[in-house]
Amino acid sequence: MIATALIAEDEPVLAHALSTQLGRLWPELRLLPLAQDGDQAVAIAVAEQPDVLFLDIKMPGRDGLDAAEAIADAWPEQRPLPLTVFVTAYDEYALAAFEQAAVDYVLKPVQASRLAGTCERLQQQLRLRAAQQDDPAQPPLQALRHAPPPAAAGQPPLSIIQVSTSQGLVMVPVDDVLYFEAADKYVRLITATSGQGPELLIRTPLRELMPRLDTDRFWQVHRSAVVNVRAIERVSRDARANNRLRVHLRGRTETLEVSRMYAHLFKAM
Repeated sequence: MIATALIAEDEPVLAHALSTQLGRLWPELRLLPLAQDGDQAVAIAVAEQPDVLFLDIKMPGRDGLDAAEAIADAWPEQRPLPLTVFVTAYDEYALAAFEQAAVDYVLKPVQASRLAGTCERLQQQLRLRAAQQDDPAQPPLQALRHAPPPAAAGQPPLSIIQVSTSQGLVMVPVDDVLYFEAADKYVRLITATSGQGPELLIRTPLRELMPRLDTDRFWQVHRSAVVNVRAIERVSRDARANNRLRVHLRGRTETLEVSRMYAHLFKAM
Protein backbone atom coordinates (compact mmCIF):
# COMPACT_ATOMS: atom_id res chain seq x y z
CA MET A 1 0.00 0.00 0.00
CA ILE A 2 1.44 3.38 -1.05
CA ALA A 3 1.36 6.04 1.67
CA THR A 4 3.51 8.84 3.08
CA ALA A 5 4.81 9.03 6.64
CA LEU A 6 6.65 11.46 8.88
CA ILE A 7 9.02 10.37 11.65
CA ALA A 8 9.64 12.84 14.49
CA GLU A 9 12.56 11.70 16.64
CA ASP A 10 15.33 13.75 18.27
CA GLU A 11 17.79 10.83 18.48
CA PRO A 12 19.31 10.28 15.00
CA VAL A 13 20.37 6.67 15.69
CA LEU A 14 16.85 5.69 16.74
CA ALA A 15 15.32 7.60 13.83
CA HIS A 16 17.60 5.77 11.38
CA ALA A 17 16.76 2.40 12.93
CA LEU A 18 13.02 3.08 12.70
CA SER A 19 13.21 4.28 9.09
CA THR A 20 15.32 1.24 8.12
CA GLN A 21 12.84 -1.18 9.69
CA LEU A 22 9.92 0.59 8.01
CA GLY A 23 11.71 0.29 4.68
CA ARG A 24 11.91 -3.48 5.13
CA LEU A 25 8.40 -3.99 6.50
CA TRP A 26 6.56 -1.50 4.26
CA PRO A 27 8.60 -0.87 1.09
CA GLU A 28 5.85 1.24 -0.53
CA LEU A 29 5.83 3.71 2.38
CA ARG A 30 7.40 7.04 1.38
CA LEU A 31 9.19 8.74 4.27
CA LEU A 32 9.34 12.52 4.48
CA PRO A 33 12.44 14.31 5.80
CA LEU A 34 13.04 13.62 9.49
CA ALA A 35 11.61 16.04 12.06
CA GLN A 36 14.00 16.43 15.00
CA ASP A 37 11.57 18.05 17.43
CA GLY A 38 7.89 18.71 17.94
CA ASP A 39 7.85 22.11 16.26
CA GLN A 40 9.46 20.68 13.11
CA ALA A 41 6.96 17.83 13.18
CA VAL A 42 4.04 20.26 13.18
CA ALA A 43 5.53 22.39 10.38
CA ILE A 44 6.36 19.45 8.11
CA ALA A 45 3.11 17.61 8.77
CA VAL A 46 0.93 20.63 8.03
CA ALA A 47 2.89 21.42 4.87
CA GLU A 48 3.19 17.87 3.50
CA GLN A 49 0.00 16.28 4.94
CA PRO A 50 1.33 12.72 5.38
CA ASP A 51 -0.97 9.75 5.86
CA VAL A 52 0.94 8.47 8.91
CA LEU A 53 2.84 10.04 11.81
CA PHE A 54 5.45 8.31 13.97
CA LEU A 55 5.91 10.72 16.89
CA ASP A 56 8.42 10.36 19.69
CA ILE A 57 6.66 11.42 22.88
CA LYS A 58 9.73 12.85 24.63
CA MET A 59 11.22 15.55 22.40
CA PRO A 60 12.80 18.95 23.11
CA GLY A 61 10.30 21.77 23.34
CA ARG A 62 6.90 20.61 22.14
CA ASP A 63 6.45 16.92 22.98
CA GLY A 64 4.78 14.33 20.77
CA LEU A 65 1.38 14.64 22.47
CA ASP A 66 1.36 18.42 22.04
CA ALA A 67 2.55 18.05 18.45
CA ALA A 68 -0.26 15.60 17.65
CA GLU A 69 -2.88 18.02 18.92
CA ALA A 70 -1.31 21.01 17.15
CA ILE A 71 -1.26 19.05 13.88
CA ALA A 72 -4.90 18.07 14.29
CA ASP A 73 -5.91 21.66 15.00
CA ALA A 74 -4.10 22.96 11.91
CA TRP A 75 -5.19 20.11 9.63
CA PRO A 76 -7.45 20.97 6.64
CA GLU A 77 -11.09 20.23 7.43
CA GLN A 78 -11.66 18.40 4.16
CA ARG A 79 -8.80 15.92 4.68
CA PRO A 80 -8.87 12.97 7.13
CA LEU A 81 -6.50 13.29 10.06
CA PRO A 82 -3.20 11.40 9.79
CA LEU A 83 -2.93 8.05 11.53
CA THR A 84 -0.66 8.50 14.54
CA VAL A 85 1.75 6.07 16.19
CA PHE A 86 3.58 7.21 19.31
CA VAL A 87 7.12 5.99 19.96
CA THR A 88 8.22 6.03 23.59
CA ALA A 89 10.59 4.49 26.10
CA TYR A 90 7.97 4.92 28.81
CA ASP A 91 4.99 2.56 28.95
CA GLU A 92 3.21 5.00 31.30
CA TYR A 93 2.47 7.15 28.26
CA ALA A 94 0.35 4.44 26.62
CA LEU A 95 -2.95 5.69 28.04
CA ALA A 96 -2.15 9.29 27.18
CA ALA A 97 -1.30 8.20 23.65
CA PHE A 98 -4.66 6.54 23.13
CA GLU A 99 -6.44 9.56 24.63
CA GLN A 100 -4.81 11.42 21.74
CA ALA A 101 -6.52 9.02 19.29
CA ALA A 102 -3.34 7.17 18.39
CA VAL A 103 -3.68 4.09 16.22
CA ASP A 104 -0.88 2.41 18.18
CA TYR A 105 2.25 2.98 20.22
CA VAL A 106 5.60 1.19 20.19
CA LEU A 107 8.25 1.04 22.86
CA LYS A 108 11.94 1.84 22.37
CA PRO A 109 14.04 0.10 21.26
CA VAL A 110 11.53 -0.73 18.54
CA GLN A 111 11.23 -4.46 17.91
CA ALA A 112 10.70 -5.59 14.31
CA SER A 113 7.91 -8.02 15.25
CA ARG A 114 6.04 -5.30 17.16
CA LEU A 115 6.51 -2.79 14.36
CA ALA A 116 5.26 -5.34 11.82
CA GLY A 117 1.96 -5.53 13.72
CA THR A 118 1.77 -1.74 13.79
CA CYS A 119 2.33 -1.53 10.03
CA GLU A 120 -0.40 -4.10 9.42
CA ARG A 121 -2.79 -2.14 11.63
CA LEU A 122 -1.99 1.08 9.79
CA GLN A 123 -2.56 -0.52 6.40
CA GLN A 124 -5.90 -1.88 7.56
CA GLN A 125 -6.92 1.58 8.73
CA LEU A 126 -5.86 3.13 5.43
CA ARG A 127 -7.85 0.53 3.49
CA LEU A 128 -10.86 1.24 5.71
CA ARG A 129 -10.40 4.95 5.12
CA ALA A 130 -10.35 4.43 1.35
CA ALA A 131 -13.52 2.34 1.57
CA GLN A 132 -15.25 4.99 3.65
CA GLN A 133 -14.45 7.65 1.08
CA ASP A 134 -16.33 5.51 -1.43
CA ASP A 135 -19.23 4.86 0.97
CA PRO A 136 -20.68 8.09 2.44
CA ALA A 137 -22.86 6.04 4.80
CA GLN A 138 -19.78 5.03 6.79
CA PRO A 139 -18.95 7.18 9.87
CA PRO A 140 -15.80 9.34 9.80
CA LEU A 141 -12.70 7.32 10.63
CA GLN A 142 -11.44 9.75 13.24
CA ALA A 143 -14.71 9.37 15.17
CA LEU A 144 -14.09 5.61 15.38
CA ARG A 145 -10.68 6.27 16.91
CA HIS A 146 -12.02 8.39 19.76
CA ALA A 147 -13.02 5.74 22.27
CA PRO A 148 -13.48 7.04 25.83
CA PRO A 149 -10.67 6.19 28.27
CA PRO A 150 -11.20 2.92 30.13
CA ALA A 151 -12.79 3.17 33.57
CA ALA A 152 -10.49 2.48 36.50
CA ALA A 153 -10.81 -1.23 37.20
CA GLY A 154 -13.23 -2.01 40.03
CA GLN A 155 -13.66 1.63 41.02
CA PRO A 156 -16.92 3.61 40.78
CA PRO A 157 -16.80 7.14 39.34
CA LEU A 158 -15.63 9.79 41.77
CA SER A 159 -18.35 11.60 43.70
CA ILE A 160 -16.14 13.73 45.95
CA ILE A 161 -12.71 15.23 45.30
CA GLN A 162 -10.59 16.13 48.32
CA VAL A 163 -8.62 19.31 47.69
CA SER A 164 -5.90 20.60 49.99
CA THR A 165 -5.95 24.40 50.35
CA SER A 166 -4.34 27.00 52.59
CA GLN A 167 -7.51 26.89 54.68
CA GLY A 168 -7.50 23.12 55.07
CA LEU A 169 -9.06 20.18 53.23
CA VAL A 170 -12.03 21.05 51.02
CA MET A 171 -14.50 18.35 49.97
CA VAL A 172 -15.69 19.21 46.46
CA PRO A 173 -18.67 17.30 45.01
CA VAL A 174 -17.76 16.26 41.49
CA ASP A 175 -21.20 17.40 40.29
CA ASP A 176 -20.25 20.96 41.36
CA VAL A 177 -17.21 21.07 39.06
CA LEU A 178 -17.97 23.01 35.87
CA TYR A 179 -14.67 22.04 34.28
CA PHE A 180 -11.17 20.80 35.02
CA GLU A 181 -8.25 22.74 33.55
CA ALA A 182 -4.62 21.62 33.38
CA ALA A 183 -2.30 24.27 34.80
CA ASP A 184 1.42 23.43 34.84
CA LYS A 185 1.85 20.60 37.36
CA TYR A 186 -1.68 20.96 38.69
CA VAL A 187 -5.28 20.59 37.58
CA ARG A 188 -7.58 23.48 38.47
CA LEU A 189 -11.18 22.78 39.51
CA ILE A 190 -13.59 25.49 38.39
CA THR A 191 -16.94 25.66 40.19
CA ALA A 192 -19.76 28.19 40.29
CA THR A 193 -18.11 29.79 43.34
CA SER A 194 -14.57 29.96 41.91
CA GLY A 195 -13.00 33.28 42.81
CA GLN A 196 -14.89 33.55 46.10
CA GLY A 197 -12.53 31.34 48.08
CA PRO A 198 -9.20 29.54 47.85
CA GLU A 199 -8.13 28.25 44.45
CA LEU A 200 -8.91 24.56 44.06
CA LEU A 201 -5.86 22.68 42.72
CA ILE A 202 -5.05 18.97 42.63
CA ARG A 203 -1.87 17.22 41.51
CA THR A 204 -3.61 14.36 39.67
CA PRO A 205 -2.99 14.77 35.89
CA LEU A 206 -6.01 14.88 33.60
CA ARG A 207 -5.05 11.58 31.97
CA GLU A 208 -5.24 9.89 35.39
CA LEU A 209 -8.36 11.77 36.45
CA MET A 210 -10.42 10.96 33.34
CA PRO A 211 -10.86 7.20 34.05
CA ARG A 212 -12.29 8.13 37.49
CA LEU A 213 -14.95 10.43 36.03
CA ASP A 214 -18.36 9.52 34.62
CA THR A 215 -17.71 9.83 30.87
CA ASP A 216 -21.41 10.49 30.23
CA ARG A 217 -21.08 13.60 32.37
CA PHE A 218 -17.54 14.80 31.74
CA TRP A 219 -16.13 15.25 28.25
CA GLN A 220 -12.57 16.08 27.34
CA VAL A 221 -12.72 18.96 24.85
CA HIS A 222 -9.03 19.84 24.77
CA ARG A 223 -5.84 18.27 26.04
CA SER A 224 -5.98 20.76 28.91
CA ALA A 225 -9.74 20.87 29.58
CA VAL A 226 -12.49 18.48 30.70
CA VAL A 227 -15.99 19.95 30.95
CA ASN A 228 -19.14 18.98 32.83
CA VAL A 229 -21.69 18.47 30.03
CA ARG A 230 -24.54 19.73 32.23
CA ALA A 231 -22.74 23.05 32.61
CA ILE A 232 -22.64 23.69 28.85
CA GLU A 233 -25.09 26.31 27.63
CA ARG A 234 -24.13 26.31 23.96
CA VAL A 235 -21.29 25.74 21.51
CA SER A 236 -20.34 28.35 18.94
CA ARG A 237 -17.84 28.76 16.13
CA ASP A 238 -15.14 31.41 16.35
CA ALA A 239 -14.81 32.98 12.90
CA ARG A 240 -11.57 34.66 14.00
CA ALA A 241 -9.94 31.27 14.68
CA ASN A 242 -10.74 29.19 11.60
CA ASN A 243 -14.27 28.46 12.86
CA ARG A 244 -12.87 26.67 15.90
CA LEU A 245 -15.57 25.47 18.29
CA ARG A 246 -15.91 27.17 21.67
CA VAL A 247 -17.91 25.98 24.66
CA HIS A 248 -20.02 28.52 26.57
CA LEU A 249 -20.88 27.67 30.19
CA ARG A 250 -23.96 28.74 32.13
CA GLY A 251 -23.17 31.64 34.42
CA ARG A 252 -19.55 32.01 33.25
CA THR A 253 -18.00 34.62 30.98
CA GLU A 254 -14.99 32.58 29.83
CA THR A 255 -15.25 30.09 26.99
CA LEU A 256 -13.35 26.85 26.40
CA GLU A 257 -11.66 26.05 23.12
CA VAL A 258 -12.52 22.68 21.57
CA SER A 259 -9.61 20.89 19.93
CA ARG A 260 -10.40 19.39 16.55
CA MET A 261 -9.60 15.99 18.05
CA TYR A 262 -12.74 16.33 20.17
CA ALA A 263 -14.98 18.33 17.82
CA HIS A 264 -16.85 15.14 16.85
CA LEU A 265 -18.49 15.18 20.30
CA PHE A 266 -20.62 18.15 19.30
CA LYS A 267 -22.92 16.92 16.56
CA ALA A 268 -26.62 17.78 16.37
CA MET A 269 -29.01 14.86 16.88
